[in-house]
Amino acid sequence: MAPKAKNKSPPSDPNGMFSGMAVFSVRKGVQARRLQIWKQKLVQMGARVEDRFSRRVSHIFAVDLNALLQEINRESLKRFEGWLEDSLRAGEKVPEASYILSMDSEQDYRSKVTQGNHLKHTNGNHLSIEDPSPPKKIKTCSEEYKAVGSEKKDQVSIDAPNYSSKSDSANSSCRSAHSLSPEVTSLSLDGQNGAVSSSDTSLLYSPPDLNRNITEIFGKLIDIYRALGDDRRSFSYYKAIPVIEKLPFKIESADQVKHLPGIGKSLQDHIQEIANTGKLSKLEHFEKDEKVRTISLFGEVWGIGPATASKLYDKGHRTLDDLKNEESLTNSQRLGLKYFDDIKTRIPRHEVQEMESLLQKVGEEILPGVVIICGGSYRRGKASCGDMDIVITHPDGKSHTGFLPKFVKHLKDKNFLREDLVYSIHSEEGTDSGVDTYFGLCTYPGRELRHRIDFKVYPRDIYAFGLIAWTGNDVLNRRLRLLAESKGFRLDDTGLFPATHGSGGKRGSKGSASLKFGTEKEVFDFLGFPWLEPNQRNL
Repeated sequence: MAPKAKNKSPPSDPNGMFSGMAVFSVRKGVQARRLQIWKQKLVQMGARVEDRFSRRVSHIFAVDLNALLQEINRESLKRFEGWLEDSLRAGEKVPEASYILSMDSEQDYRSKVTQGNHLKHTNGNHLSIEDPSPPKKIKTCSEEYKAVGSEKKDQVSIDAPNYSSKSDSANSSCRSAHSLSPEVTSLSLDGQNGAVSSSDTSLLYSPPDLNRNITEIFGKLIDIYRALGDDRRSFSYYKAIPVIEKLPFKIESADQVKHLPGIGKSLQDHIQEIANTGKLSKLEHFEKDEKVRTISLFGEVWGIGPATASKLYDKGHRTLDDLKNEESLTNSQRLGLKYFDDIKTRIPRHEVQEMESLLQKVGEEILPGVVIICGGSYRRGKASCGDMDIVITHPDGKSHTGFLPKFVKHLKDKNFLREDLVYSIHSEEGTDSGVDTYFGLCTYPGRELRHRIDFKVYPRDIYAFGLIAWTGNDVLNRRLRLLAESKGFRLDDTGLFPATHGSGGKRGSKGSASLKFGTEKEVFDFLGFPWLEPNQRNL
């Protein structure tokens, strides 16, 4: 008989956010599956899991106070602090100051736990009492997710938002005129999912933006790293920009921001250099490097991803004009090249609002009661948008089937939709969760300037997930995904699925049936994540 294969330990990232931690977990009161997920996440993110409590342990995680006190004597606990799930929610180690707790009396200790606080002790080691209620200090936000062109001919592969979406609506009066059931009223008209009018300044996203010298340089680095396929570095700058643009003061020293979330040592050094010199040597190096500069430029063409951009460089292409005669480009990539300047032009908020109203009017003519909401940066209250992300459903749960082809045809007849990029119908066959997709180019009435526009048509029972995903931003969607994984689920724009067991410590695939929720808020509540209005999701 062949020897039984040993279970492989999950790969560990020595630079992960839990690196340097030695963790002991109290088993009592924790579901075995959940404890397994905790340990896998800790190891994958750099921690070492200890089987016994000893002086090597830096952090203890427990779900039940009595079990904790039975496992470890009270004097030992004076060394510890805890915040595992807060850190998983945030996608990074959260600051420890707000977890400090005096252990002077048993009454004080128990009252703090009863209030649901995680615990910190002042000498540097950590204790976590898990609380089912969401911590109130967590902040979140959102940004737009860019679809990445696949390298396959004549098609583009869409990463259904990194659980990042973009959706909010501008004209609530148009939707309120619809004859909606109470269920759909809560879906499209209440404070959770309602429109943000361009005239309703209280719901707009208007940060002070006093440090544009820094955020503009970070924005250029995002584009460069995305084009090079380095999503990790790109995301680190992406996370930092909303934090910096919300500051009510001009940054003169990195010391002013060193305790802020998402601003690590490397970014602090960048900020200090920009504050001192007004420029960043790293960006200047990239801009002088012909290969980086060229691949970054090609990566800005819609439908061209890092691998294709690199191949085009290797073929000797150096400018966008060089690409015009490149035979390997797909039709979608050629359109992205032809309308390169148009697509890069941002759309003023009031124009997005007018176009959303047009879409709602056409949709109502085709299918009375259809719910059409513009998501992305528009729903998050921003003053301009890079593109339009339109999320669609119907309250009866079935009339959405077959809607998209009719909708697209009417909009082409009106000369609003001009060119197709991606077009797939699944609702009639029941494949791909029954979600229909159209990506294309449109024009504001009376103009020829092309704008990117996406339609996603969801069945009513998974619409809340699509709305969260296409509202974004990427930072929020990533935090929601991590939080779902910590609870044994897989989250995407089509649902929240129980995760299956993966082999070798790898993440399992999602189960076949999603949990059902009627609104975005129900999803947030189930995950234990603080509710955020759309304009609060620019994290």
